[in-house]
Amino acid sequence: MTKPSIVFAHGLWADGSCFSKLIPALLTEGHEVMASQHGLDSLATDVAAVKACVARVSSPAILVGHSYGGTLITHAGTDPRVAGLVYIAALAPDADETSQSQQSKFPTTDVFAHIEVTDGRIWLKHSGISYFCGDLPEAEQKLVYATQGVPVPDLFNQKHDGVAWKTKPSWYIVGAEDYTVHPDLERFAAKRMGATTVELRSSHVPMLSRPHAVLDVIRDAAKAIQKSQAA
Repeated sequence: MTKPSIVFAHGLWADGSCFSKLIPALLTEGHEVMASQHGLDSLATDVAAVKACVARVSSPAILVGHSYGGTLITHAGTDPRVAGLVYIAALAPDADETSQSQQSKFPTTDVFAHIEVTDGRIWLKHSGISYFCGDLPEAEQKLVYATQGVPVPDLFNQKHDGVAWKTKPSWYIVGAEDYTVHPDLERFAAKRMGATTVELRSSHVPMLSRPHAVLDVIRDAAKAIQKSQAA
């Protein structure tokens, strides 16, 4: 059978290039791959952007969401073409939650003490980059800062229909040294959805600091989906 397609969804202060250490290997291994480039302008338009990428690849598809991208795949993943979900240090709100209300249950102030709202956007300051991706070499931290995608201030308070992890198989990567999304939130989300869980000693960006380990989880998800499709 054809291997599952992979669609990535990035979070705040990021764009699709945050998956650049994963995409080449997956392409070489025969997967179709797309990385959504959503504008962080509204939850609805960001979910629509992810669904548009799903429409560009072959079914079945696996959605891989990092951080706020977990919220996006939670909603976009109800699409019948989506067969599985992979969360990377990610949010995963239930029907009665927003990204903000879920995060507020496990607050962390490390990164959020280093942001500023200017020109209608929330910007990560230079002083916050070490809390966001402190296990990367300095040159890579500067690249993350330079390519940050900046959200509108109320993005995390917006809601959307659909909770895909209630019906789709899920995998979850916990960043044990995450200072952006609390590791306990990640563990809670993984347990609540019944995800196959891997915990890594990493910052908020294991796809950059531990790419081989993250690839292994995506490969495991792809093998499981391919097996289930063949049954």
